[in-house]
Amino acid sequence: MTFDEYAEAVDDKWKDAFLKTWETIETHLPPGFEVAVSHGMPGFQVPLEKYPEGYHVDHEPLPFIGIAAQKRHLAVYHMGMYREPEIYDWFTSEYPKHMTTKLNMGKSCIRFTNPKKVPYDLLGELAEKMTVDEWIELYESRRTGPDA
Repeated sequence: MTFDEYAEAVDDKWKDAFLKTWETIETHLPPGFEVAVSHGMPGFQVPLEKYPEGYHVDHEPLPFIGIAAQKRHLAVYHMGMYREPEIYDWFTSEYPKHMTTKLNMGKSCIRFTNPKKVPYDLLGELAEKMTVDEWIELYESRRTGPDA
């Protein structure tokens, strides 16, 4: 599946929010990530040319951010936030400054249940927080560190 095929299949309720979220993240993301559809959703990953070791035992490209339009919510998966507590803490403290709705998230998944209430500026800032090289370094440190 391609990004265009995924976007075409998004329910009309979520289409505008999905596309604006995608454009916001793509515009703010540091250079070096590539677009791919992986794990059933489009997103941004580290190309194997940049990080040949790849992700996990399958050595697929290292995922970074995924965006999924689900039946009841729009989800943004930010793996850097999952691995880096400082980014997670920054996001959770900044969210109330941008939105009056309650933050609905797990460790890496931010869920938006109202397509009219997505903090695009905040998502843009989040996308800027980590470069390809920083993400690889963080992934490597956690993969081989004492908590691995």
